[in-house]
Amino acid sequence: MGSIPTPDLVRLAILVTDEPLPSVSAKLGRFDTIFTTLLRNACESLDPPQTLESQLALTSYNVVAEDGVNAAYPKPEDVDAVLITGSRHSAYAEDEWIVRLTAFARRLLDEGRVRVIGVCFGHQIVARALGAQVARSPGGWELSVTKLELTDEGKEVFGSESLSIYQTHRDAVLDLPSGVTLLAHTKQCPIQALYVPRRFITVQGHPEFSPFMMSEMLQIRHQAGIIPEEPFKDAMARYSDAHDGVLIGRSFLRFLRE
Repeated sequence: MGSIPTPDLVRLAILVTDEPLPSVSAKLGRFDTIFTTLLRNACESLDPPQTLESQLALTSYNVVAEDGVNAAYPKPEDVDAVLITGSRHSAYAEDEWIVRLTAFARRLLDEGRVRVIGVCFGHQIVARALGAQVARSPGGWELSVTKLELTDEGKEVFGSESLSIYQTHRDAVLDLPSGVTLLAHTKQCPIQALYVPRRFITVQGHPEFSPFMMSEMLQIRHQAGIIPEEPFKDAMARYSDAHDGVLIGRSFLRFLRE
């Protein structure tokens, strides 16, 4: 299940919007490397297994710059798709680089040829580009391995009746953009995944995370006073639970081939 029908390489640019914690980058690399690992594992989980190099031509760009000018972006004509990573920053902020990234995403979505994948912050940037409201979540922090409720469309897109994914966010998309399909929701965060065929797919959670990444982030943010005690304890009790990151990665691969 999930085999890729065509050998043509998809040119995918990873738009990096943050740096991992030092302990994470020392062990796993930067976010472009972490996403490369996810996509490699997804390719190898196909039936029959595929190599990453036979499916994707990856490039990466650091789109963060304080002045919004020195950030690096691909030329749209040079790529078939982009993946916008997660970030500790708020997608609704007016920092110049965030405004520029939103405008770039809006351009790609309007033109329609280059497909867009959004993860966490990237999910929120896509929603903002589509005119949705992004803000602090009324539900507060959503953390660690979390089971999503899939819509009928979500079950079809992800090829599963259920889905669990790492979460680490307190911002959220608050309304569904017009003409967009909702794939998943939770009680705490009603808009967990968005989809329009051959245009974009987004998830609020982190398919690229591992137990090590989640544990490090929880502990450091708790020690810094960012995550309160009770949410921290609850999240630490679940950080090593089974999750569906590779399954979501396969869904990204299928989306790129639609």
